Amino acid sequence: MAGRTKRDEQVSATREALLGAAERLFAEHGVHAVANRQISEAAGQGNNAAVSYHFGTKVDLVRALARRHAEGIEAGRLRMLADIGDSAELRDWVACAVRPVTEYVESLGTPSWYGRFIAQVTADPALRAVTTEEFAAASPSMRKLQEGLDRCLPDLPAEVHAERASMTRHLITQMTMERERALADNAPTSRASWREAANGLIDAVVALWQAPVTRES
Repeated sequence: MAGRTKRDEQVSATREALLGAAERLFAEHGVHAVANRQISEAAGQGNNAAVSYHFGTKVDLVRALARRHAEGIEAGRLRMLADIGDSAELRDWVACAVRPVTEYVESLGTPSWYGRFIAQVTADPALRAVTTEEFAAASPSMRKLQEGLDRCLPDLPAEVHAERASMTRHLITQMTMERERALADNAPTSRASWREAANGLIDAVVALWQAPVTRES
């Protein structure tokens, strides 16, 4: 039993090292520019087939990374949703979309690579489908968030609601990526903290949802 436990710990440590190395390399160079051999070397693994052995294909590796992060973000969103209850304030619901992401990235420390990694994979059609699937599976809270936004904006046409939800996702992804990159590069940032950055993003997203809807005559 002790031998099996030690083996399990070794396997877990190897998988974590591979995930960490893969995320950093993907964030810095792009998913398709990084070979499995490079990931194994960066993780300190002498076996160049380590990625294939532990995860399968590169798509499976991306899926594992997305799943790990989705679970962390979901936990934060569930706490926030419990706090706001049935709020009728649009800002409360927008905050539940923004803050779980920014707080999670802040918890990773500096440098982190999540923001740059997720920006890379969501820009790729095939990988975007994989990450969307993982986040949907790990995020039952998104349905409650959607319902809260619907209640705050009952007159917003369904197609406009879907469009602005997409805009919101893009803003959160891109702004998180830009701040993460600036912090990693010791470059100036527009806000002094992740909390302040979230405040600015929430301000912009609330205005986006409240913007008028122009119809062609």
